[in-house]
Amino acid sequence: MISKTTLFSIFIFLFIAYSCKKTYEIVPGNVVINELMPSNATTVADQDGEYDDWIELFNLSYVSIDLSGYYLSDSKKECEKWKFPVGTYIPENGYLIVWADNDTTETGLHANFKLSSAGEKVILTTPGGTITDEIEYPSQTLEYSYSRRPNGKGHFSWQVPTFDKSNDSE
Repeated sequence: MISKTTLFSIFIFLFIAYSCKKTYEIVPGNVVINELMPSNATTVADQDGEYDDWIELFNLSYVSIDLSGYYLSDSKKECEKWKFPVGTYIPENGYLIVWADNDTTETGLHANFKLSSAGEKVILTTPGGTITDEIEYPSQTLEYSYSRRPNGKGHFSWQVPTFDKSNDSE
């Protein structure tokens, strides 16, 4: 029989080991496509003052997650279209914006594809090719975003954009 002291020591060891680990791989459902804007003319500009399409990811977990080597795409035939650079993290319970402007020469996260206002898919894929989230959106009107409501977990609908913040705040 294991003594209480031994059990307590094992518990403390596991607690410390778990607490020291700061980042994890994506478990399906931890990081989701939360909002996207395929026709942005005046809502929010990137760091170069350009009003480009954007995709917002949301981390539902309480730990920072390393997205290095994961992919975003607008095509199921080519799921590994744009690769997140090494050192890309999404903070715990936080947001990450990727500009979908087909301009990878700009500073920051700029995907090598644009979003179609006529509707299409957005896919988030692991380095091993597993799809962790996939959203198909219909055609849209200018200056609305396709957003999950409630934030991070709900169904998608067109609404006033809530760039880099909760979709429930509107």
